[in-house]
Amino acid sequence: MISALKIEDLAIQRGERVLFRNFSLEIAAGEAVALIGANGAGKTSLLRAVAGFLRPIAGSLTFIGADGPLPADDARRAVCHMVGHQDGLKPGRRAREELIFQARWTGGDEPAALAAAARLGITRLLDLEVRVLSAGQRRRLALARIIASPRALWLLDEPLAPLDAASRALVGTLMTEHLDGGGMILAAVHDPLPIAVRTVEIVG
Repeated sequence: MISALKIEDLAIQRGERVLFRNFSLEIAAGEAVALIGANGAGKTSLLRAVAGFLRPIAGSLTFIGADGPLPADDARRAVCHMVGHQDGLKPGRRAREELIFQARWTGGDEPAALAAAARLGITRLLDLEVRVLSAGQRRRLALARIIASPRALWLLDEPLAPLDAASRALVGTLMTEHLDGGGMILAAVHDPLPIAVRTVEIVG
């Protein structure tokens, strides 16, 4: 578990373009932050930098535990979940196989994966190939993984975009439970999240 994520004077570049500079943010346990900004401002890139998929050109990212700063790579492996815009699912696998594989890969097990599927209302879809699922069904499958193998920091890229109203409400409930348990959420959004959040704008 981590007690905070501290981002200081971060700068991110993609190709020849610097997306933003001097970005600072601190998120504490139990807090959700919604990143807003124009398309291309760098919201997704910031999530990817926190997850370790993209190297900033300046600044620092510090994961803080009970006894102080943690090694970044160890912290990422232990506390981060990322659900990106593309969901990260293999289309040729059956949904059950994909969910159980991803849950185990991130520290969960099969019973936890099946319980998460039931919570997200996708049990009846588990025998289908991922390729035939709707966008909303795929998103619920991706979100089931983060329920099946709990980690402190959820990094979410437009998590509600393909979901209907009932699914959005359910995800809001899951987010609230995560925060109440001391978790953190950092989400890039255009649609408002169905929970209390602190909104931070990224300006390129």
